[in-house]
Amino acid sequence: MTAFSSLPLSPEFLANLESLDYKSMTQIQKKSLPAILQGKDIQAQAKTGSGKTAAFGIGLLHRLDVQNYQTQALILCPTRELADQVSKEIRRLARPIPNTKILSLCGGVPMGAQLASLEHQPHIVVGTPGRILKHLQKGSLRLADLKTLVLDEGDRMLDMGFLEDILSIAEFTPRQRQTLLFSATYPDEIKGISKAVQKDPIDIHVESLHSDKKIKQIFYEIEKGDRTKTLIALLHHYRPESTVVFCNRKNQCKELAEELWQQGFHALALHGDLEQNDRDRVLVQFSNKSSSILIATDVAARGLDIKDLEAVIVFEISPDPEIHIHRIGRTGRADKEGLALSLFMASESPKVNAIEEYQKSPVRIEQTSSLKMRENFKLSPPMVTLCINGGRKDKMRPGDILGALTANTGIPGKQIGKIDLFDSVAYVAVERQIAKQALKALSEGKIKGRKFRVRKLS
Repeated sequence: MTAFSSLPLSPEFLANLESLDYKSMTQIQKKSLPAILQGKDIQAQAKTGSGKTAAFGIGLLHRLDVQNYQTQALILCPTRELADQVSKEIRRLARPIPNTKILSLCGGVPMGAQLASLEHQPHIVVGTPGRILKHLQKGSLRLADLKTLVLDEGDRMLDMGFLEDILSIAEFTPRQRQTLLFSATYPDEIKGISKAVQKDPIDIHVESLHSDKKIKQIFYEIEKGDRTKTLIALLHHYRPESTVVFCNRKNQCKELAEELWQQGFHALALHGDLEQNDRDRVLVQFSNKSSSILIATDVAARGLDIKDLEAVIVFEISPDPEIHIHRIGRTGRADKEGLALSLFMASESPKVNAIEEYQKSPVRIEQTSSLKMRENFKLSPPMVTLCINGGRKDKMRPGDILGALTANTGIPGKQIGKIDLFDSVAYVAVERQIAKQALKALSEGKIKGRKFRVRKLS
């Protein structure tokens, strides 16, 4: 247990960390922060959920000169969802530093609003490589004063074909800068990127395997053609409130989601063919507990940070054992127990053997005959999402939506869940039993004195 007070941080910064419930440093923070605060380059391997965002966030904020209204830190992420999560976390960490401007620049949204935001350069930019490079080429983003460059989830950025963009972005940055590279896995290409953009980086490795005490991992051997049937049996037997199902191909995601819908399950697919608005909607519904099952490929699921995820089901095992470990690491977070269930045929036994070798322990294999099917079983999500045709551009805030739902309606605030705001749309989760009442209240009432179109998402 190493306290943050052992670091050379201001009393205000330490007080903010305490208010955010940062009790002691995680392994990645303990190993990397002293070097980061000294301005050194690091290449760090750490699993998802290890606390790496706070590690580089604390580091770059420590070096920030808030009086210099130029971009001093750039964080590159593989997906818009991860960029949004990182932005939110940096904002929380930056509370003791007044007037810190943080901007997210990602693809999938119009350039116009971003160009307007860049008229006054932000202190910190978080974004996806493609969109960042476009702004640099246009001259709308300037990095002459950059102190810190962060490559987050480096391996997935390479998987998604961002290598050339990353190298091009680095050309726009000063030679005298700090570069922090974080990656869950360390293929040779990552070592190559490190060599190209870093100077004498300190190599930091945090155990990537997940504790058996936190994740109950079970494998089920299946016959050909029994994959979907066994998945449904797992849902009946374990009854998880929230499950991510991993597939290897996007077509598999679509087909499986349709099949589960027909069986009465609320399942949504997350894959590369989705438009950004549809992707946002799917992630909102799953994270606010309006959908019980998310079916995703590895690339599509990158950047997901779902709290209280009860189960991960590996529908088809990856040929890479490191990817398997990364998949199951999405459950059993924040000191909660998780459940990881994997399906394999006899012909896939070499993949199971590779996982055993990688994690240096045998896996537990159980018979599908032990799974209990339940009569009249329904896995209904506890919440329903209402979609409001207005958002940030309408100056809407979460408190406005909450007020419209609770003022003179008889709806208690405790029955209202997560509220998500986007530029032109907002989503609010409400408990299933009050969904009709809430829909009526928003449709017939006003938000910020205006009428908005509201619909219930299926």
